Amino acid sequence: TMARVFVYGTLKKGQPNYKHMINTTKGIAKYQGRGRTVEKYPLVIAGKYNIPYMLNIPGTGHHIAGEIYTVDDQMLRFLDEFEGCPDMYQRTTMRIEVVEWEGKSGTAEVRPASSGVMECFVYNTSTYQPEWVQLPYHDNYDSSGTHGLSYVLRENRD
Repeated sequence: TMARVFVYGTLKKGQPNYKHMINTTKGIAKYQGRGRTVEKYPLVIAGKYNIPYMLNIPGTGHHIAGEIYTVDDQMLRFLDEFEGCPDMYQRTTMRIEVVEWEGKSGTAEVRPASSGVMECFVYNTSTYQPEWVQLPYHDNYDSSGTHGLSYVLRENRD
């Protein structure tokens, strides 16, 4: 069975951890299109490694832009582990508005509803540091963006 996952940070195309999404030894992840959260959330870049976090505070912040993937069970297990679920991030279900759909498969479970809104798993966090709420909120994450907070890859962390 395939699950839908919405990624908004370092796992997007062109971002530092995208390599994991296309590494078939970790499982299958198929890009379906671009979307954004129906509700607003704070997206902050935090910690000494400049990691993007979507804080689980619905109604605050921005509609967060990201990418929709269908993933198999093996990839979902990898992502849970990669995202430090459930300690650092929690995998929750969110409503995602489809902005651009490329999905090739015509099966109803994968295709967006006529409203253009679908449920996807998202790795967000309720276990954040209280001061993170004061950080600048972003609507679209780019590790080399104007914020100047370059993401530090795991292999480069001390």
